[in-house]
Amino acid sequence: MISQRTILLAEDDPNDVVLLELAFKRAKITNPLRIVNDGRQAIDYLRGSGVYADRENYPWPVLMILDLKMITVDGFGVLAWWQKQNREADLPIIVMSSSNSQSDIHRALTLGATSYLIKPGSLQYFVQVAHHLRERWLAPLNGSLEREPERESALAAYPQSVLL
Repeated sequence: MISQRTILLAEDDPNDVVLLELAFKRAKITNPLRIVNDGRQAIDYLRGSGVYADRENYPWPVLMILDLKMITVDGFGVLAWWQKQNREADLPIIVMSSSNSQSDIHRALTLGATSYLIKPGSLQYFVQVAHHLRERWLAPLNGSLEREPERESALAAYPQSVLL
């Protein structure tokens, strides 16, 4: 079982939030998911400022999933801010965007994104992405996990070119 380490999701589309929450349940990801609606809130969360100052209620995330196209501060702004920080803690930042533009992918990775995933268009693909996140990013951080046969076939159907 995955330990109770927080995942920070910076996503402004409520439909994508719901799909990702459902996908996490189907992929048996039990990590608490903290949701912020724009890049400014993501930065405030990471800084531990404002409403996010209480680290008991808003703990440091073990992983951040970041949309690029958000209001106030976009995902590129969050990455640029993060790159300039004197970091004591490591934070894998997985960009999950509907953009498959090579310039967006290159820019996000240049700004320090750990990985770039093309946002899936259906619940089935969100579940496959959740399995990928569980296997690639959460399992190494949280310890071992049991093998799931359905995960293997689910990942095989997801285009590997977007699983960076």
